[in-house]
Amino acid sequence: MKKQTISSMLAGLRKQHLLQVILLLILIVILAFFGLLYYFSKDADISGLKNELPQPTVFYDVNGQVASKISANKNEGVPIRDVPASMRNAVVAIEDHRFYHHHGVDFIGMSRALVRDLRAGEMAEGGSTITQQLIKNTLLTPQKTLRRKFEEVFLALAVEREYSKQEILQMYLNQIYFGNGAWGIKQAAGKYFAKDVKDLSLSESATLAGLIKAPSALNPYEHMKKTVDRRNLVLLQMKEQGYITKQQYNRAIHEKIVLNDKGPDPFRGKYPYYVDEVLSEAIHKYGLSQDELLTGGYHIYTELDPVMQTAMEETYQRDELFPAGSSDRLMQSGGVLLDPKTGGVRALVGGRGEHTFRGYNRATQLTAQPGSSFKPLAVYTPALEEGWKITDMVKDEPISFGSYQPSNYDHQYDGEVPMYEAVKDSKNVAAVWLLNQIGLEKGLDAVKRFGITLDKQDQNLAVALGGLHKGVAPVEMAEAFSVFPNNGIRFKAHVIRKIVDANGTVVAEWKGKGTRVTTKAVADNMTTMLLGVVEEGTGKEAQISGRETAGKTGSTQVPIKGINGLKDQWFVGYTPQLVGAFWVGYDKTDAQHYITSSSDKGAAVIFCEAMTKALQNTPIESFNVPHIAPLIEKREREKIFENLQKNFNNEVQKWEEKWNKQKEKWKKKWNNKGKGHGWGRGH
Repeated sequence: MKKQTISSMLAGLRKQHLLQVILLLILIVILAFFGLLYYFSKDADISGLKNELPQPTVFYDVNGQVASKISANKNEGVPIRDVPASMRNAVVAIEDHRFYHHHGVDFIGMSRALVRDLRAGEMAEGGSTITQQLIKNTLLTPQKTLRRKFEEVFLALAVEREYSKQEILQMYLNQIYFGNGAWGIKQAAGKYFAKDVKDLSLSESATLAGLIKAPSALNPYEHMKKTVDRRNLVLLQMKEQGYITKQQYNRAIHEKIVLNDKGPDPFRGKYPYYVDEVLSEAIHKYGLSQDELLTGGYHIYTELDPVMQTAMEETYQRDELFPAGSSDRLMQSGGVLLDPKTGGVRALVGGRGEHTFRGYNRATQLTAQPGSSFKPLAVYTPALEEGWKITDMVKDEPISFGSYQPSNYDHQYDGEVPMYEAVKDSKNVAAVWLLNQIGLEKGLDAVKRFGITLDKQDQNLAVALGGLHKGVAPVEMAEAFSVFPNNGIRFKAHVIRKIVDANGTVVAEWKGKGTRVTTKAVADNMTTMLLGVVEEGTGKEAQISGRETAGKTGSTQVPIKGINGLKDQWFVGYTPQLVGAFWVGYDKTDAQHYITSSSDKGAAVIFCEAMTKALQNTPIESFNVPHIAPLIEKREREKIFENLQKNFNNEVQKWEEKWNKQKEKWKKKWNNKGKGHGWGRGH
């Protein structure tokens, strides 16, 4: 009996020892497992996970109102402090109720999921924490493999060591997909309830939290009953976990889900060409990078006038205003509207057709010869400064200047004409002759003062006709012409007023000062002549009904022998309040792509349409300068008088000739009579 008892005791001890050994081995395995997890998680690369709030760069118009937004991110971040507790608690309750108790990986939930996966024979069950879901959405591929699951665990542990629970929840809420194209809680609140995140109710928070599991299957716009059931489950979990009271639960489950999609942000992508130029100026003038501007949440205050920019964009949508292009290539154009009092660019469009982000902007990057629109800058302003008057006569006849022999576009010449008439009718020879008279250096100096940089190749008389080596952009011509309505003072053209970073610090600000280019008297005289261009001359198509409008046409010929057409077409003009500069042409001119000389569409027509719309809410003002109509009438009267005088003199001359002839006849007759009577003979 004793022997049996002892054997039984020994067997019990062996069994207990074996159990202890097994437990010890299990403990060692578990410790080794956690040790390995810790070891590998230390080196886990989580650099791709950034605790940043994706914020768009916001552009403000000249009135301080939001005009446009741009961002490199598909969503817009919201600080966790602006997310209501109901939303935070709803997500934790339904997605990861042990979120505040684990360290990135819920091993209890994970074990449960693993058992289910083994039974299913595949990686079907998730068991992922909020931290793991964040990692899956940002750092890993969506495929379900055992290796990826281990990577997920390592990364989750690393993330939990690096970030607080609130930071993790903030990143999660701003990056998770809620369906219907809504990435992040901000877009979701707008997509389903047309609300800001901070204004979400308990029921709405539970609804959005419920969508995370299966955004498509639970889409409330298509499956409302499923959405309601899921919301109620979220609310039940919130009640059972102590986040809400029974009364709150009862009220919320009986609240009707009212959907309201406010649509996409109306400011995103608005005014693309203007935004392009703002970015370009911020980069090149103020030293910011494109990446900073697309991700840094800057607030940029601009010179944009939304009424004028809309007017420009609507004008550029009207194909009938532009010369007909070829079937394979679009006739292009670029235009700028500028405030002469400040140099602020009020509107611009850099091309027709599909816009490319920071692509070729013809309003600011074009280099085209300005043709005759350059004459006021290179010839007539410096001539007036040298003491010439607008009524002084200038030569208009075929002349050679060494090897250079300019000609009028219509090959018609008047011998000599008053300066205002040479401007009105855009006479080429007169402009070159006058520049030669005042001296080329005077013209080149004036161009420089107008803010335009010339090459060494431009230092010749062809500059009078805009025959530049490289050329200019509409924004440069608008800035130059702004001198005339602004009493001879030029402000640098610009689009940015100031840049404020995400912390509210002003990092850049426009502080430009005006530069005296010429006198008010000269500017006024130029306006008088340029009014004549629009009212009486080559720029009649630019006339804005009811407003005084001054300006100058310009064009260049196709440089291909045998083709009679235009390569570039310009109109640069202004009212007292606004300057507009427009170019029309092909990006590449060849024998099949040019503006036909017979076209009645183009730069002047586009100027008229855009300026008319842009100024629709602007009071009518006057330049308060003389017009050339009285001078033309006076000259016509003088011509009539000259013609009468000439005709009278011709008639007098004819009578004199007739009288002299008659006298000769009488004299001959008298002489012949004397011979017949023998008079004069000696006796």
